[in-house]
Amino acid sequence: MPATTVTARADHGDSSPVRPAGGAPAPGRRRTGPLSRIPVPLWLLLPAALVLIPLFGYPLYQLGLLSVLKFGQPQASGGVPTEFVGLSNYTDVLGDAQFWTVLGQTLAFAAFCVLATLAVGATCAVLLTRVGRWPRLMLMFGALGAWAAPAMTGSTVWMFLLDTNSGLVNEVLGTQGHNWMYDKWSAFAMVAVVVVWHSFPFVMITLYAGIQAIPDSVLEAARLDGAGTVTVFRKIMLPMLRPLLVIVVIQSIIWDFKVFTQIYVMTGGGGIAGQNLVLNVYAYQKAFVAENYSLGAAIGVLMTLILLGVTAVYIRSLRRSGEEL
Repeated sequence: MPATTVTARADHGDSSPVRPAGGAPAPGRRRTGPLSRIPVPLWLLLPAALVLIPLFGYPLYQLGLLSVLKFGQPQASGGVPTEFVGLSNYTDVLGDAQFWTVLGQTLAFAAFCVLATLAVGATCAVLLTRVGRWPRLMLMFGALGAWAAPAMTGSTVWMFLLDTNSGLVNEVLGTQGHNWMYDKWSAFAMVAVVVVWHSFPFVMITLYAGIQAIPDSVLEAARLDGAGTVTVFRKIMLPMLRPLLVIVVIQSIIWDFKVFTQIYVMTGGGGIAGQNLVLNVYAYQKAFVAENYSLGAAIGVLMTLILLGVTAVYIRSLRRSGEEL
């Protein structure tokens, strides 16, 4: 009997590990089995996966399902049955010349906004480390105010500033009567200003926190070795800030590629004859203005694939350069 065996070994002073009664493994003994082969990090990701997979997976499933159906206003009202059409919606979208024009505009607009946001945010982050307490507080409060403003509110306020007859911008520049939203490129430029105004505080705060986390002893040692400001930034600060830069770049790509409110409000739904359309506004017009919800869903799926592709290429290029992510 197991209990007898334990008592007998204790009486003889045997200190070797003893299997407890009931067949349970001894404390500290490594378990074996299929579950024990799963790495610990995967177990740690399990709670987040249980929340995120339903939260993001189900809407994506519905989006993909709608994109392979014929679903417009007649089907939504129940008068006509829904019909499975396969990849017909994708064929229609990819065969539309306007889609490729809008895609090119979207990529160029997003690239410009990402670079401008990084430049403004990084400059302000460095400025925060060089100014005194009160200027730093004023700059941070001003930037956080822009960040906290809803996109609709910020776009509307900027439309007042850019008003053709009574706008502050025309008053300051002496260009009364100039319509900034009439020309395609000036309209894109003004919308880009508002997008950067909304986005740069996130980059500024993130990089400022990263700069503050760099030990002063490291920077002082570099300066004692004769390194100038540019060398310290390029050789010391930039490598240490690179993980943060990866985060803000990916975040900015996603934000700026999906811009909707600023374009829709400031250009009146895409500009004159749709000259300022980006993919998000284009999908909205196809889905809700033209009442072709399946076509809008197909554009949404293509946007998701493009974003995943751009992010994957960026991360792969970083891994090839030896960066840890």
